[in-house]
Amino acid sequence: MKTAILYYSFGGFTKKYAEKAAGESGADLFEIHELRKRNIISAFIPGCPYAMKQKRVRIKPIDCDFSAYDSFILAAPVWAGFPAPAFNSALALLPKGAKVEVVLTSGSGDSSKGRTKVEELVKSCGCELTGYKDIKNG
Repeated sequence: MKTAILYYSFGGFTKKYAEKAAGESGADLFEIHELRKRNIISAFIPGCPYAMKQKRVRIKPIDCDFSAYDSFILAAPVWAGFPAPAFNSALALLPKGAKVEVVLTSGSGDSSKGRTKVEELVKSCGCELTGYKDIKNG
């Protein structure tokens, strides 16, 4: 089974996690970039409200043949209890029926506030949720 790890990182922790996971598992690694780079203010306004509403943002094309993978690990930081908006954009690119493990990083290591909505979003995109991890950074 071939796995791709797609990740969005704002402060660097999610990137470190994804690189380590790819190195240990042999999965291919793809970074998600928003078209417009955020600063700390734009991460909170409008980033947090977008995250809470599970809105998508424009991201740069990802150089990945999604059909070549059996499963995906989608990693992102938690903003206001939900994955950063780039997570939603990347999730929408995955093929129907894809197996998806969600990995969310945060200072508390707890994304339970938005977990049900994230699970519903994965299913609404036609994907199968195979795992859900909360990783505490720092």
